[in-house]
Amino acid sequence: MSGGVIRVFLVDDQQLVRGGFRMLVDSQPDMEVVGEAGDGGEAVQQLAVTAADVVLMDVRMPRMDGVEATRALTGRGEVPRVVVLTTFDLDEYAFAAIKAGAAAFLLKDAPPEDLLAAIRTVHAGDSVVAPSTTRRLLDRFAAVLPDAHTGADDRLAGLTEREREVLVLVGRGRSNPEIAADLVVAEATVKTHIGRLLAKTGSRDRVQLVVLAYETGLVRTT
Repeated sequence: MSGGVIRVFLVDDQQLVRGGFRMLVDSQPDMEVVGEAGDGGEAVQQLAVTAADVVLMDVRMPRMDGVEATRALTGRGEVPRVVVLTTFDLDEYAFAAIKAGAAAFLLKDAPPEDLLAAIRTVHAGDSVVAPSTTRRLLDRFAAVLPDAHTGADDRLAGLTEREREVLVLVGRGRSNPEIAADLVVAEATVKTHIGRLLAKTGSRDRVQLVVLAYETGLVRTT
């Protein structure tokens, strides 16, 4: 981060969309747009020489889509946090991008305040919480997820019973204070459990824990 300002990079194949996002982001005193690209390949090249904190990444683009670009960026190690932007329609690309290492995804028609809040939340790192849009989209993705049986996945093998309980609640979109209230424990204890979950499952962040909970069948849609 530079001087307390969140540096945002825009990736979308539609110039008008990028222009709208630029106006919104640059209107905020704690944010600035540091670059933009019209496809994933261009974004990967520019971000190799452009310092950014958060990337707003469209998924459906020519030449290199947002999934490939996200995978290329996260493969570098210390990278900007990627927020995937998708349409309201079922978009398997967005789910793939999350698995590739994106920190969150939002609907393209989300209210401006939701997008700005997502940028700040994702930039904060530890405070990333799957928004309601993430849960709704995961519900829609349930049809394309593999049929899993609770507890059968190797990624769950080393978890304690309490860690599984926490993972289920994370998968249901509960915040740390809500989980603490549900389990009648301190919020610091919840943070400890989530840290262990991230380490044991190899998950990058909280959003990937949500995906894991769905993939392994610990959380199912009704």
